[in-house]
Amino acid sequence: MRIFVAGATGYVGSSVVQELLEAGHQVVGLARSDTAAAALTGVGVDIHRGDIDDLGSLRAAAAAADGVVYAANKHISETTDSAARAQVELNAVEAIGAELEGTGKPFAVTSGVIGRTPGHVLTEDTLAVANPINALRLRVETSVLAMGERGVRSSSIRLAPTVHGHGDARGFISTLIGIARATGMSAFVGDGSNRWPSAHRRDVATLFRLAVESAPAGTPLHAVAEEEVPFRDIAEAIGRGLGLPAVSLAAGDASEHFSFLAPLVSLDSPASSALTRKRFGWQPTHLTLIADIEEGHYFRH
Repeated sequence: MRIFVAGATGYVGSSVVQELLEAGHQVVGLARSDTAAAALTGVGVDIHRGDIDDLGSLRAAAAAADGVVYAANKHISETTDSAARAQVELNAVEAIGAELEGTGKPFAVTSGVIGRTPGHVLTEDTLAVANPINALRLRVETSVLAMGERGVRSSSIRLAPTVHGHGDARGFISTLIGIARATGMSAFVGDGSNRWPSAHRRDVATLFRLAVESAPAGTPLHAVAEEEVPFRDIAEAIGRGLGLPAVSLAAGDASEHFSFLAPLVSLDSPASSALTRKRFGWQPTHLTLIADIEEGHYFRH
């Protein structure tokens, strides 16, 4: 197939591009700069110039493709306007979906698992309920999955919060490492027993390919290789890598230490991918999160 990828030069998107090319698909990548265009051309990707804010450009690219992957992501930081970020994403996916209506073409869109069912294991079949953590982006997933009723073979790839691997410069693990370096300690909240799922980015890329190739319309898939990694284990691995102590913080001190990540670091958010594995034959094979942190590449920049 000829697949249009929005976010083709991003951390997850670039790995998806590599996976699609290796599987024999053609890839058209969205590029908003000459630098991005050159990087994509260098790996054999055709270029579509534009931006996720340019809805006409997105629709044109979708119309010319056999399928679409939306892996674009405006990373969160202390200055992120989360509502505006979510609205841009909603506008983009709805524009693409409108172009794909009635075609039966695949449309795989990025979502997430964190914070959906705190304290309980999230499965692919768990009923989606909005809460303060997920409400903004849940609108995007709800819209995309509903496209399955309008002739779009839509799927939502729910990412683990820690999609890890080489090249991770702005994800949660890199951000936590930066905070530890700045504060002189690698912290967790309370006893740190709250759980975060994880997945290696190459395994995530494989799941995107499987979704494009075979996911039925309106399907959620869980990009979760490890269902539950205790946050304390993550903090301790980061501490070992930096030669810093792993320290427990009281809940009231989390905001000052973790800044914009404070609402997330104490979440207990386990998630299962059992149904995804059974339905699509997805079998993660790359390093687990702690092993990947201990490999050392996160500390070399």
